[in-house]
Amino acid sequence: MWFFARDPVRDFPFELIPEPLEGGPPGPWALHRGRKKATGSTVSIFVYDVKPGAEDQTQVAKAAFKRLKTLRHPNILAYIDGLETEKCLHVVTEAVTPLGMYLKARVEAGDLKELEISWGLHQIVKALSFLVNDCSLIHNNVCMASVFVDRAGEWKLGGLDYMYSAQGNGEGPPRKGIPELEQYDPPELADSSGRVVKEKWSADMWRLGCLIWEVFNGPLPRAAALRNPGKIPKSLVPHYCELVGANPKVRPNPARFLQNCRAPGGFMSNRFVETNLFLEEIQIKEPTEKQKFFQELSKSLDSFPEDFCRHKVLPQLLTAFEFGSAGAVVLTPLFKVGKFLNAEEYQQKIIPVVVKMFSSTDRAMRIRLLQQMEQFIQYLDEPTVNTQIFPHVVHGFLDTNPAIREQTVKSMLLLAPKLNEANLNVELMKHFARLQAKDDQGPIRCNTTVCLGKIGSYLSASTRHRVLTSAFSRATKDPFAPSRVAGVLGFAATHNLYSMNDCAHKILPVLCSLTVDPEKSVRDQAFKAIRSFLSKLESVSEDPTQLAEVEKDVHAASSPGMGGAAASWAGWAVTGVSSLTSKLIRAHPTATPAETNVPQRPMPEGLPAPAPTPVPAIPTTSGHWETQEEDKDTAEDNSAADRWDDEDWGSLEEAESVLAQQEDWSAGGQAGHAGQVSSRDHKSPESDWSSWEAEGSWDQGWQEQSSPERPPEGTRMASEYNWGVPEPNDKGDPFSSLSARPSAQPRPHSWGEDSWEGLETDSRQAKAELARKKREERRREMEAKRAEKKAAKGPMKLGARKLD
Repeated sequence: MWFFARDPVRDFPFELIPEPLEGGPPGPWALHRGRKKATGSTVSIFVYDVKPGAEDQTQVAKAAFKRLKTLRHPNILAYIDGLETEKCLHVVTEAVTPLGMYLKARVEAGDLKELEISWGLHQIVKALSFLVNDCSLIHNNVCMASVFVDRAGEWKLGGLDYMYSAQGNGEGPPRKGIPELEQYDPPELADSSGRVVKEKWSADMWRLGCLIWEVFNGPLPRAAALRNPGKIPKSLVPHYCELVGANPKVRPNPARFLQNCRAPGGFMSNRFVETNLFLEEIQIKEPTEKQKFFQELSKSLDSFPEDFCRHKVLPQLLTAFEFGSAGAVVLTPLFKVGKFLNAEEYQQKIIPVVVKMFSSTDRAMRIRLLQQMEQFIQYLDEPTVNTQIFPHVVHGFLDTNPAIREQTVKSMLLLAPKLNEANLNVELMKHFARLQAKDDQGPIRCNTTVCLGKIGSYLSASTRHRVLTSAFSRATKDPFAPSRVAGVLGFAATHNLYSMNDCAHKILPVLCSLTVDPEKSVRDQAFKAIRSFLSKLESVSEDPTQLAEVEKDVHAASSPGMGGAAASWAGWAVTGVSSLTSKLIRAHPTATPAETNVPQRPMPEGLPAPAPTPVPAIPTTSGHWETQEEDKDTAEDNSAADRWDDEDWGSLEEAESVLAQQEDWSAGGQAGHAGQVSSRDHKSPESDWSSWEAEGSWDQGWQEQSSPERPPEGTRMASEYNWGVPEPNDKGDPFSSLSARPSAQPRPHSWGEDSWEGLETDSRQAKAELARKKREERRREMEAKRAEKKAAKGPMKLGARKLD
């Protein structure tokens, strides 16, 4: 039987890349790139080949192997594995690059900053302090060749070949025998008399001065060059001069040197060093300190090196969210660092955290996620959006905080292209219908209309036909002027999705009613829209063969390409009106939906918000807003039918100026508008919305509904009253000079157009009759239940025990 000796190098779990790196350590060691065979992760491998007749060097190499294996410190090169045979030594460490090669590459790329040099030198001095003060060891080889840089830009101290104990033991420093390394020896070593008074750290601090000179000026040609600081920063020059002084006694201890450089105005007193020091001790920091740190971190990330952000800041952010209580404050720096990642890294590191964050009940985290969704939406796939994100996002539609409701509406612009049929055409439309009909905040109703117009092209053909016309028609009757403008612009932006019959019979009548709107901005947009739709109808009338081309998108399936026309029509409502919502919230932070019956007047920024008070149930007209002057619209081409993308919708961004105007041109129009305000802002809880929401029926929600029930017999109709001039025998109405007041109990309205008109004189009688009928029905139901129960069990004798 034959036995074959196993090759330890072949069985080594790390694979060596043969070509050594340039700029490696001088001497017998060669630095190679390598990777772990099992995982493929990159490492660095220091290789020493044993040569005959070089026993001294071999002993030095073995001693360095042993030192690196036993010394553990964050600023010393990290040992991973090793292999020792009769022919070679292999030392596996974390993946690093020689400092000389790293600085050269950074200078050529123009990315080298003093910030990272200050932190790198801080790390090297801290490693020397650990060796001298804690381990009583002299490194004896501090130079450019003994410093390495990992992938995060952290400087690591290596080159432990010539290390010796500072406690003496009768042994002096080992002989190097390499001229490139001996030039860094301090001048007192040449004095063999032994009368020079020095500290144990004196030689290493001299070599540290040589390292600082080389970092800023390049390779050291000779020791005399140390007298000229060259490019060394002025804030570092005084401390550098202490290091290279001729008297070894005055050279500072490494810990003292760090303290001097960290003083105010010192070279190492900067935001980058402070950030690194905090990250090193983040596990023992108080929660309040962590919160403050992450809040301020985002401002500084732009000036930090990219590698540092990716490999040091990002892991700490992920750890702080996963195991700490950092909460929403980590989101801003997290997404800022995420810009440095490629698509694969983003999917692996950021997306799992984002998905988990969406399930959080923390309002601050939810609103920040919605505000910054644009930064990560492109990395989310459709199954993740529909199953793990959208079900949590829709809870924001029902939130009592108006800011969250508004941000949820805005987020739909980004989520809509990734939603499936059920979520987009059923679930989302149900929430939009409720917001547009019942939300007490005018800007949110306006943004809902804007969002619906911008995602209209993603809806199915049947949903578009059922929803868009009714939704925009309702918006044109909203008491909030920007909402009425948004309804008009919604019709214009989606003009290619309507048939010619709908344009003539449904859309133009609605737009024509707005030509007498109290707000001039609404009237101006209505006239533009009317001219556009009339132009389309006229072109088809002149040439009926164009009908198929004009209506090609009406029955087409949902397509992302169709959303281009609506992409820019109302960005003002998503960005500009949100500021109005913010003012509303700041002005009335504790107002409840019951108190906020009408849109509140925004308070000018910079002024203290008044104490919240209940808002009286009075109709809101443009006169309740402070008057401002509106810019005049420029002349437009009347024959252009498809100019809606070119219009300056940004002029509507000042929602306050739109509300501030009041034209005294139609007193009747103002009175009619006041009735609309009352009907909208005092909506009865018994609205027609309650039925379709409970049953999930879309035809009852978005489509027009039947007219209201007929009033009880004997009730006089509004048309039977004499609303005009007083009769001859009448003395006249003493209140005729006052504006019309809405009824205290407005009737509910529906999507239908007719239900927005009419007077409310019979509301009290109708309500009383309805209450009486309900009481009667309830009494009959109770009597029927008692009779049924009695018939089922039969009569019972007095005192008999009831058996179940």
